[in-house]
Amino acid sequence: MVFDLRRALLSKEEKESSRLMDFEFRQRARSFRLIAEALGRPGDELVRAIALSGDEAILDRLVTERGIARIEIGELYARCRAEAYRQLVEELGDPTPHRLG
Repeated sequence: MVFDLRRALLSKEEKESSRLMDFEFRQRARSFRLIAEALGRPGDELVRAIALSGDEAILDRLVTERGIARIEIGELYARCRAEAYRQLVEELGDPTPHRLG
């Protein structure tokens, strides 16, 4: 039996892509849950919105609904996204792709 390097690399790429997409989705959902908490809203409301809208559209809607300056929402988003990343790294580990070895 011969080791198939191409198949191994394709398999690694598929697994890494899947793992990174999962991490990115979790970060996005966690970010909006943290934003909702910071604004005193139910977290599920904004998390459900990510299935229907992009991040910018959700942030624009918050600006309109809450009367908050766009720069403030942008700063809140950046802080919550960083905190979500930190929490997920703590829970799941670093999302940096693993080296083939």
